[in-house]
Amino acid sequence: MRQLIIARKDLNMSAGKLAAQVSHASMAFLTAPLRDAKGDKNNIKRIENGDYVFEIKMDAETYDDWVCGIFTKTICEARNRNQLLKAKKMAEEMGMEEGKDFFLIKDNCLTELEPEEVDEDGVGRTLTCIGFRPLPDDVAHEISRKFQLYR
Repeated sequence: MRQLIIARKDLNMSAGKLAAQVSHASMAFLTAPLRDAKGDKNNIKRIENGDYVFEIKMDAETYDDWVCGIFTKTICEARNRNQLLKAKKMAEEMGMEEGKDFFLIKDNCLTELEPEEVDEDGVGRTLTCIGFRPLPDDVAHEISRKFQLYR
């Protein structure tokens, strides 16, 4: 198994910004369910000392082969936003779902990036990466073969 992350090359992110965005993409498959559970008393509980206790449901293959394995990752580059969105389209055509199997990472543009979109609340963001949950190698390669390794 491997986790595939594709980052935009055209943004010319500094090494630190790129590392942060790729880290967000890597963590998204774990953090999204935790955020979704916020306030759901069946999935997340606050205990006496103020800490949270929660359950994460994960398929056995991901847990056994990736979490308890070597955390293999492949980082590829997309030339621009449109090429990155082609990875999203490919994933959807393979039956994957956004927010479950893959995650679009958007920077809040508080440091070095300029917003390419502004939401209804006036918050500007820029699409930087797409991160996938850990996938069987053959599935990850089906997508990554259309991209080159990030350099």
